[in-house]
Amino acid sequence: MKINYLLVATLSFVLISGISGCKSKGKVSAKSEIGDIIEELPCEDKGRSDKNFFRASAMSTSSDLSLAKEKALLLAKQRLVTLINSNTKSVTDRYVNEREISDAAEFEQKFENMTREVADETINNIVVICEKASITDEGKYHGFVAIEVKKDDVLKGFDRRISNDAKLQLDYDKQKFREIFEEEMEQMAEERGY
Repeated sequence: MKINYLLVATLSFVLISGISGCKSKGKVSAKSEIGDIIEELPCEDKGRSDKNFFRASAMSTSSDLSLAKEKALLLAKQRLVTLINSNTKSVTDRYVNEREISDAAEFEQKFENMTREVADETINNIVVICEKASITDEGKYHGFVAIEVKKDDVLKGFDRRISNDAKLQLDYDKQKFREIFEEEMEQMAEERGY
């Protein structure tokens, strides 16, 4: 009886150790010749834009934890600027097409330059909404981050810049621009399932 108890206890210990040793490294959907394909990275779901926020996420790897996090933040900022530029380009194109602007090409060029400035300026208002890290068996660190900026901060940036440019003020209808901007944000949110 003692042997059976000892055998059951040993087998239980081995089974529990084996199960706890199989840590989940994230959702893996398939194996491929390049390794495990991960369905979702940490912070990725929080880095999706919706109708009120521009968001971006990124991941980076380094042998130094703080450098991995720093690189991930830099990549996320670059993605956020690209997203803002892309969205605003769509808004500008629609705005120019819907309004009768005397020199549409000049207006678009000035607005494109202003978009870059506003996007770069807006990066100062980002909020880190998710930050995680992991370490590999080889001792490398992965940094994961998601950031956001309010849509209204971007719109305020445009209002400030336009108020300083007399030529742009002539062709700028704040309400119409905001309306188109809101529609583009709604469309972006719908495309992402929000």
